[in-house]
Amino acid sequence: MSNTNWTREETIVAFNVYCKIPFKLSSKTNPTIIKYANIIGRSPSALNMKVGNFGRLDPELKKQGIVGLAHGSKMEEKVWDEFNGNWERLAYESELLISQFADKPIEEVLEIETDEINAKVGLERETIVKQRVNQRFFRSTVLSSYYFRCCITGLSIPDLLVASHIIPWSRNKEQRLNPRNGLCLNWIHDRAFDQGYITITPDFRVKISPVFEVFANENAVQDFFVKIENQKINLPDKFLPAREFLDYHYDAIFKK
Repeated sequence: MSNTNWTREETIVAFNVYCKIPFKLSSKTNPTIIKYANIIGRSPSALNMKVGNFGRLDPELKKQGIVGLAHGSKMEEKVWDEFNGNWERLAYESELLISQFADKPIEEVLEIETDEINAKVGLERETIVKQRVNQRFFRSTVLSSYYFRCCITGLSIPDLLVASHIIPWSRNKEQRLNPRNGLCLNWIHDRAFDQGYITITPDFRVKISPVFEVFANENAVQDFFVKIENQKINLPDKFLPAREFLDYHYDAIFKK
């Protein structure tokens, strides 16, 4: 393993890992840490330390009294300042770097289905690949922030979880990949949120639509929706849902 100073490229990959791993579960024995450490040729301990160093730069962690490692490098600060808030660039550039370190095509590293991709050429193919990469990054970042549990029910079956956009994908290109524009929800509540049957208030409580009054006698409505009215969601350690995005959902999506 290398003992030289970290390069910009390695540091960008470390930021990628910081985004995709639950902060409290980061350790030198974490399989994700081991996987990416092997890819970039660093020890798991070294990569885990870098992830901790990024934690010291995250204001959301500081507000909760969660701090990363006390010391870090100027390179980490430069990468944080360059990419924090520029999520689309971070997603694609960091995943591309990972594929280059692994010496494999990016779609192979991310295990992206290639049938549709291989039927395209040139710019169209590149666009599809980039979209798939970005969607994977958003899902990984949002779900890991919530420790892979639905923020309403606590459900932890991965195949039934969705990285749900607060401001829909189609309505705000700049915030598409912002993890603070995401919630970890199960499929049913994701669909209800997307269609405006439920919303999350700025104080992070569930609010259900008056539309449900028409179906109040249905047991499923009682179990899935009425019982969660005013329930506080489970909050992530990092990438707390932005209040301005929640306000938008209430004003523009929620069925009043």
